[in-house]
Amino acid sequence: MAPPDPAAPEPGRRCAEAASSIDAVSESGQLVVGFDLDMTLIDTVPGFRDVLVALGDELGVEFPVDEMTAKLGPPLDILLAPYLPADQIAAAGDRFRALYPEHAIESVTAFEGAHDALAAVRRHDGRVVVVTGKYAANAQLHVDHVGFEIDHLEGWVWGVGKADVLRREGASVYVGDHVHDVEGALAAGVLSVSVLTGGCTRDELEAAGTHVILDDLSQFPAWLDAHLAGTAAHRPPPLG
Repeated sequence: MAPPDPAAPEPGRRCAEAASSIDAVSESGQLVVGFDLDMTLIDTVPGFRDVLVALGDELGVEFPVDEMTAKLGPPLDILLAPYLPADQIAAAGDRFRALYPEHAIESVTAFEGAHDALAAVRRHDGRVVVVTGKYAANAQLHVDHVGFEIDHLEGWVWGVGKADVLRREGASVYVGDHVHDVEGALAAGVLSVSVLTGGCTRDELEAAGTHVILDDLSQFPAWLDAHLAGTAAHRPPPLG
């Protein structure tokens, strides 16, 4: 591995000026941080692969599972579309979700640093909101299995559709791994923090407009501490 460039910014400090311009807390005065689920908090690839194999066996289709799991993020119907007739996709999606609990929960684990990232929000008396494109019932199974302590889970929302949830919940930060997570954060007017644990590259995430890039969630607690300290320092004093 090449040594770090001493002239390079600290991990996660890209677009620091833009990041510091977004207040760290909601209008209520409480920190609310949204997290994507798949490939941000949990490594969904093993479970997703096993469900695709089971679905393919039932349908008589040999899905290219390595290719399909290389860049998880888009909705299931988009992933299935190249391999099934259009009139079969909805039913195949329903069957995928039905097969999911049996094949995709036990094999999926939390990413390194995920529990500590959620705990970091708690240390600042914040709320944790999981906003995911995954079917909510299956997402809840993952949350329960890995033991995440969260305040709210919203499923089946993707891309800019996440913005409504983030605004409703009063989030000021949204953490994801995909360019569509960046789209959702920007549409909501909140700080976009991206991790490199999913299928999107640093260049792709930067091009999408993310404010901060972390290698993984193990860097999130230190980043959050620094971000909260920085925004507090720039916040004007109360009147009166």
